[in-house]
Amino acid sequence: MLDIADELNRWTEEGRDFAVATVVSVGGSAPRGPGAALAVDSGGTAIGSVSGGCVEGAVYDLCVQALQDGRTVLERFGYSDEDAFAVGLTCGGVIEVLVTPVRAQAPERPVYAAALAAASRGEAAAVARVARGPAELLGRVLLVRPDGSSDSSEASTSYAGGPDVLHEGSLGGRPELDRTAVAEARALLAAGRTGTLELSEDGARCPGGVTLLVESSVPPPRMIVFGAVDFATALVRVGRFLGYHVTVCDARPVFATRVRFPDADEIVVDWPHRYLRRTATDDRTVLCVLTHDAKFDVPLLEAALRMPVAFVGAMGSRRTHEDRERRLREVGLGERELARLRSPIGLDLGARTPEETALSIAAEIVAAREGGTGAPLTGSRTPIHRDGGGRGTGAQGAREAA
Repeated sequence: MLDIADELNRWTEEGRDFAVATVVSVGGSAPRGPGAALAVDSGGTAIGSVSGGCVEGAVYDLCVQALQDGRTVLERFGYSDEDAFAVGLTCGGVIEVLVTPVRAQAPERPVYAAALAAASRGEAAAVARVARGPAELLGRVLLVRPDGSSDSSEASTSYAGGPDVLHEGSLGGRPELDRTAVAEARALLAAGRTGTLELSEDGARCPGGVTLLVESSVPPPRMIVFGAVDFATALVRVGRFLGYHVTVCDARPVFATRVRFPDADEIVVDWPHRYLRRTATDDRTVLCVLTHDAKFDVPLLEAALRMPVAFVGAMGSRRTHEDRERRLREVGLGERELARLRSPIGLDLGARTPEETALSIAAEIVAAREGGTGAPLTGSRTPIHRDGGGRGTGAQGAREAA
C-alpha cells in the first residue's frame, strides 16, 4: 500500500472511498513482493499493481466488491494447469492478497490517512494490519512510528512502559497484542523491511492465529555523485528513477549548477572528502566517484572505504585504477578496505555514451544490493527474483515485474 502512497494520500485528501489490495506473501516466481498494491476508488479508477499483469483483473473485481460490501478478504492466487491464463499466475508463483475497503467515514480512515501522509512526506513509519485472524480483528490497522508512538483504528489508549511499549492507540482492544505488534513493527521499520508476523491472540511471539502484515516506509536511500561531469548528468537521472535521493558534489562552482543538473535533489559545492565527512550516510548509501582526478579521488576514497555504506564505486581506466590503488595503500588503506572499491565502476555492457555508462553503473548497484551475478538470465539457472530482505517499500521497496 505504501508503494502508492502519493496517489492514495491525494485520494484521502479528496475524501474518496477506495479499496486497496496488498500483497501479503509470495511463493515461487511471483513477480512482485510483499507490500505491492493495487487500489480502486469508487469511480472505478485503478492505480498500482500486485502481479505485473497476471491477476490484476481478478484483484480489481475484489476491490470493487470490497467497496460494495465493506468486507476485508484475504485471497490466494496461484498457478493452475486447468486455467493458467485466466486467474492463475502463469509464471508458476503463488501470492496472497489482502483486500481492504477504506471508506471516508470508516473508523480506521484517520489511521490510513496519517500513514499515507507520512509516507508521502518521506517520513519513517510502519503500518501493521491483521491479514489473518479472528473476524473481529481482520483488517484492523495500526500506524507505528520509529519512537514507538502509534495510531490505530481503535480509540486512543495510553500505556506506560519502555521504548517497545505502545504509547497510544489500540489494535482490537488487546493490550498485550498491541505491545507485541508495536515492538515487532518497530523492528521491521528499523530494518526498512516489509513482511508478515505470526502471533498468538494474547500477543505471544509465536504462531497462534493472528497474521500481521507490516509495511515499512523509510526515507529514500541516498546516492551521492562526486564529480559534476557529463556522465554524472545521466547517472543522476537513473538514480532518481531507481528511487534514490541524489546529491551531486563538486568543488568547482562553475560546473556544479542547477542548470547542468536539473534532476538532482541537491547540489553541493565543496571538496568531496570534506562534504562526505560532514553529511549523513547509512548502510543504504551509494557513493559514485566520477571525478577520476587523484587530488579529489584519494582523500575521498580514503574516507569512503572506511564508512559502512552500501556501495563505493569509482570511474577511470584500468591504469587509473592501478594508480589509485597504489595511492590509497600509501595513505594506509588495507586490502579488506580496498576490496570494497568497485573500480572501474559499472558492469561490462559495452557502454560508450553517458546514458549507457549510467545504465551500467546502475546495473552494478542493483546487482550488488540484491546479490545478482550480472550474467544474462538466458541459459542461466539462477533465481530470477531474490529475497532482498533489507529494502523498504515505497518508491524504493517494491519489486518490479520481470
